[in-house]
Amino acid sequence: MKESANLNNVALENILNRKSVRRYTEESIPEEMLIALVRAAMAAPSAKNLRPVEFIISTERDFLDKMGEALPYAKMLKHSQQAIIICGRKDINPNLWMLDASASTENLLLAAESLEFGAVWTALYPYEQRMEVISSLYDLPENVVPFAVVPVGFPLTDSLPKDKFDESKIHMNKW
Repeated sequence: MKESANLNNVALENILNRKSVRRYTEESIPEEMLIALVRAAMAAPSAKNLRPVEFIISTERDFLDKMGEALPYAKMLKHSQQAIIICGRKDINPNLWMLDASASTENLLLAAESLEFGAVWTALYPYEQRMEVISSLYDLPENVVPFAVVPVGFPLTDSLPKDKFDESKIHMNKW
């Protein structure tokens, strides 16, 4: 990195301020903003540019409640007005789709942070029971694997990001 690089920039600030938000107001995010979040997710890198990741925007109360009941670490869905489900097409890139889905999920979380929405990554893959909940509820084709559910909304309270920097995990030129 150049010594003159500005470490106080918008992109780095957004990354360092990203946090998991699990409590939301009752206000719905407008559809165009949900599409903007998915657009950001789609901008993530993709192995061989195969783009095996697809998205479900879920705004129906019944579906959100059913997911909140059935998914052990996604109870906050019962209080969210919307969620985005990230899925991978295993027929397009059977060995790497989950890496693309991970990159897309992180982009989505960073976009949510930049727009001052709250969001949290709740894992589905590789847990068979969790994946089956989504596959069944949304009638997914056999070649589509549900990867994660990201509840998103307006944060109910202010929260601060955790400082996750750990210098002991940096190895310069050797282990």
